[in-house]
Amino acid sequence: MIDLEPFSLIMLLVAGALLAAVLTHRLSARLRVPAPALFLLAASLASDVVPGLEQIPVTVDERIVTVALVFILFDGGMHIGWHRFRQSAGAIAWIGIAGTAATAAALALAAHAFFGFGWGAALLIGAALSPTDPAVVFSVLGGREITGRTGTILEGESGANDPVGIALMISLLGATGGGLDAVAVGTADFMLQMAVGALIGFLAGHGLLALMRKVALPNEALHSVGTMAAVAFIYAATTLLHGSGFLAVFLAGIIIGDQRAPHKRDIERFSAGIASLAEIVAFTVLGLSVPLLEVLRSGELGTGLALAGLLILIIRPALVGLLTIPIRLRRGERAFILLAGLKGAVPILLGMFILSAGPPDASRIYSIIFIVVLTSVIVQGTLVPYLAALLHVPMRRIDPEPWGIGLRFTDEPHGLHRHVVEPGSPADGSTIAEMALGESGWISMIRRDGQLIQVRGETTLHAGDVVLALSDSETGLARLFKQPR
Repeated sequence: MIDLEPFSLIMLLVAGALLAAVLTHRLSARLRVPAPALFLLAASLASDVVPGLEQIPVTVDERIVTVALVFILFDGGMHIGWHRFRQSAGAIAWIGIAGTAATAAALALAAHAFFGFGWGAALLIGAALSPTDPAVVFSVLGGREITGRTGTILEGESGANDPVGIALMISLLGATGGGLDAVAVGTADFMLQMAVGALIGFLAGHGLLALMRKVALPNEALHSVGTMAAVAFIYAATTLLHGSGFLAVFLAGIIIGDQRAPHKRDIERFSAGIASLAEIVAFTVLGLSVPLLEVLRSGELGTGLALAGLLILIIRPALVGLLTIPIRLRRGERAFILLAGLKGAVPILLGMFILSAGPPDASRIYSIIFIVVLTSVIVQGTLVPYLAALLHVPMRRIDPEPWGIGLRFTDEPHGLHRHVVEPGSPADGSTIAEMALGESGWISMIRRDGQLIQVRGETTLHAGDVVLALSDSETGLARLFKQPR
């Protein structure tokens, strides 16, 4: 029989740490520092204080963070949805791919020219630090959400450049030779990963949507569990076929994001919970992998801070700024996108890839990556809310909604749709009586600032209102609530 006391002690410590991580979000809101930064710092300090915590094999850390990232990217894709993605697909793809490549090249050049790294190590540093993590931005914004194309481009860029950065790193580590030879050899592998990942993600997303609509399970909770299992299957299958599994799950999430399906709301809540847990686990594991005091004593603090400064103040604003010129954005929105390109879990994961591969200066490179990420998350993350206000970036407050009264239907309620009144839309500022709802159109419920509003002919709708409407034509009714393009 097993000894229950040691097991119970381990369970107590793990549960206590998880509960503390959950409650840290309240501290994060007060300090205006992203919660992931607190996870990273706390875990890194714990690895200094508690002997043995940092001795987890790097391959185990890689696998844990990889699994966490799969569910984070899928949930991020679902949050964007196909409708929002389609409106900014060109901008997202352009910044996500060209912006990542340009950032990686500029960082590699800086690491080689200013800090004496060989071309092989410099390219690895550039590839590792090229992806952004706007999820950290939204963490520090708290109960506010960036609206319009700015939010879509930021979220889409993070989802797109994470797979791009990972595929670029895998290609560089798998290539033979160094410098430009490594780039040339890795290009074909990189393009293959992107193409296969995009194709499988598109097909798998539609396949998963069909599965959600057609397969009825005896237990409602199994639909959420089955969807997450399908996400893991998509990632693994794509990777085995030499594609980018991260890109595949991100695209699959986008495709099903705003589609109707049975148990869809339950699946979204379950996915959001899994993604939140994955974020806690990922940043905690990453922090445990690097004792903070050891990094600070490594002699790479100055190099890391200098690279962080170059990246935040010069490389991203200049190079990615040039790439955003063709994109229709207000000056303040463009500046916010350029200044809010925070680094997060993916660069440190890529640093773990470098440690596993064991090239020269691997430990030095990993320390520099950790310093750059920590600087970015703390400094940029703290300034993001102030930048948003200063640059007049459109945001809306999302108040907690702890109470819900739901209606469930045996069959799909045809004609019943949920709409959000966009600023400047025909519905914004109009009374219900003034709206051209048509003979079959009917507004049954309005929610404003978390409160239920009585539906009358003289009721005036405002931007941000959530409307439950019944109509035979979803397209005709939807245009009333959307801003004219």
